[in-house]
Amino acid sequence: MGKTEIRAIAAPWHNGVELLVRDGDAFGVTVVMEGKKPGMVVDPTIRISRTAAQTLIDDLWQAGFRPTEGSGSAGSLKATEKHLQDMRKIAFKQLGLDV
Repeated sequence: MGKTEIRAIAAPWHNGVELLVRDGDAFGVTVVMEGKKPGMVVDPTIRISRTAAQTLIDDLWQAGFRPTEGSGSAGSLKATEKHLQDMRKIAFKQLGLDV
């Protein structure tokens, strides 16, 4: 078994996203669903590394997806910090202080 990767790309032709699963030189084409009786142990459909998970999140971000609860998102925080920095510069300038 090689290094499992899941990549994502926006697919506007069907209003969604496409995923490609790769394990070394092997590529996943379909997922076969199996019925299970209640209480049976179920293995994960796929297991990936933290690095692969980060790549998947980055791909989804690039495709335009954002967390549903985005108030603490890094992008929002960065924009707020930049705005605050700009406001400090303006305030210090108006007060005649060096920044």
